[in-house]
Amino acid sequence: MGRVVMYSSVSVDGFVADENDQPGPLFDWLSSGDVPLDESGELKVSQTSYDYTRPYWDQIGVTIVGRHVFDMTDGWDGKPPGGIDHVVVVSHRPMPEGWDPGAPFHFVDGVEAAVAKAQELAGDRMIEVAAGDVGGQVFAAGLVDEVRMDVVPVVFGSGKRYFGSVHAQNLLEDPDVVIQGNRVLHLRYRVRR
Repeated sequence: MGRVVMYSSVSVDGFVADENDQPGPLFDWLSSGDVPLDESGELKVSQTSYDYTRPYWDQIGVTIVGRHVFDMTDGWDGKPPGGIDHVVVVSHRPMPEGWDPGAPFHFVDGVEAAVAKAQELAGDRMIEVAAGDVGGQVFAAGLVDEVRMDVVPVVFGSGKRYFGSVHAQNLLEDPDVVIQGNRVLHLRYRVRR
């Protein structure tokens, strides 16, 4: 089975969005360079960030998100972001009315069911879990293998926390990746078992 990775861009003080659910400058690093990160040509990063991020993105088979993210993005118009094959949406509500049942989005009730469905769909490919409330729940359930974060030099002071409402102490291994890009520090930690 593929690794389960919790991921997001994050402020230095640990937030993935401000109090108004806005990312502010958290994604500015995705336009701070001259190397195209995808075929759209809109995302351009430093060579260092490209060398780290592109191989990671290429390994992702499934992304797990919460219903809040799905609703905020309008379900990416039924097309998973970044060329990912499938999106698993954790939601206690059914798929939206009029939603194309053939779109590669799978609605499940609970994080354990989300990880099980993602593992079924991903095979040996990586499963990415969006940080925030759902990511924190997957992390607290002991289902995350690794934590990746792109730390952006901004302090929000308050907002949506990277680990959601996780309040228990959890130990991670020392970072095995520390890479400085333009306006970002890429970090990777294995979860201590």
